[in-house]
Amino acid sequence: MKAADVKAKTADELLDELAKLKKEQFNLRFQRATGQLENTARVRQVRRDIARIKTVLSERRKAPATS
Repeated sequence: MKAADVKAKTADELLDELAKLKKEQFNLRFQRATGQLENTARVRQVRRDIARIKTVLSERRKAPATS
């Protein structure tokens, strides 16, 4: 997921996506612990996507409200 894609989404969509990624991250950690993880690069992708979403959400919270 690119930063432009994240910025184009609404806050509700971002929160939904964040929840989905958190579940995926948990499942990937579980797979790694049991030795079933096939795509190890996906762990890094998910972690970075979570960071992107959190960054955009915090930027929006800190931005002054425009009328």
